[in-house]
Amino acid sequence: MTSMRRRLLILVTAVLLLAGLGTGVVLHAAARADRANRPQSGDPAVRAGRLTLDQKGRLTFLNTAAGPHRNAVASVPSTGPDAGRVASSLTCVRFYAAAGTGICLQSNPGVLRQSNRALLLDAGLRTRRTFPLAGTPSRARVSPSGRFAAWTVFVSGESYSSAFFSTRTSILDTRTMRLTPSLETFSVVRDGKPYHASDINFWGVTFASDDDTFYATLNTAGQTYLVRGSISRRTVTTLVENVECPSLSPDGTRVAFKKRVLSRTDLWHEYVLDLRTLRETALAERHSVDDQAAWLDDRTVAYALPADGKVGSSDLWSVPADGSGTPRLLIAGASSPAPL
Repeated sequence: MTSMRRRLLILVTAVLLLAGLGTGVVLHAAARADRANRPQSGDPAVRAGRLTLDQKGRLTFLNTAAGPHRNAVASVPSTGPDAGRVASSLTCVRFYAAAGTGICLQSNPGVLRQSNRALLLDAGLRTRRTFPLAGTPSRARVSPSGRFAAWTVFVSGESYSSAFFSTRTSILDTRTMRLTPSLETFSVVRDGKPYHASDINFWGVTFASDDDTFYATLNTAGQTYLVRGSISRRTVTTLVENVECPSLSPDGTRVAFKKRVLSRTDLWHEYVLDLRTLRETALAERHSVDDQAAWLDDRTVAYALPADGKVGSSDLWSVPADGSGTPRLLIAGASSPAPL
């Protein structure tokens, strides 16, 4: 009987300790969330307002500054990015827009697992369709015409520097609502020959203006490649190695991308590739950039870097696309830029 009481006492004590630990974790998370929702000294001014995706001369982005509008889709004038920003009520973890069409990737924590989804948006930021996601949101893009949208999620692993990770990249025809759930169903041509492998991953789609051609990253056998794809033919062809998260210039002649500078590390530098000559130009940014850059125009590339001393926040920087000049702060407390 004494032994039974002792076991029961141990069990009750363990339950109480676990309950206390769980409560502590919840309270800690709540405290962090509360701090994240409080505006910080020196943060940019943010006001709630109406935002549409057909406004010319605006730069949209996700507001990452602490406060009630954290992670909201926001915008500033393209000619005055340091002006006070207008924030919508829509929150996302990744966002992109073009030609009045937007894509918003959301991730909401749950009791057992997080819920991830993609929202197809109209010009008024109203949801046209919702698509469940197979993993954690990573990249999002819309074609210049608004005809196609693409997104990438992590099915396993949490970053491109993880030893083991798997991605899934989908393409949606926003007119017909036909969804290609995974680019892995496309035929692959590597070095001029059909290629098949079980470890193929794609990420970071960027679209050309013809509503058929796209570029993306292909990873297989420990190598990354820039691929050119055709939506209609459902094929991709490798072009060059060591290219990740490509972004096609507005004139369609160059691709900005992140290049891994040390094998098996998470150190990347930004480059621009001339698609005609395949000549690479290193950009002036010397920090490691883990982002899919966006072109503000044919001369300027923008990208996000972690904000100094602000956990979970980032700043948008810009740099000339020809390798000249120096990086400049574009928008503090921001990510996912999309020029309208």
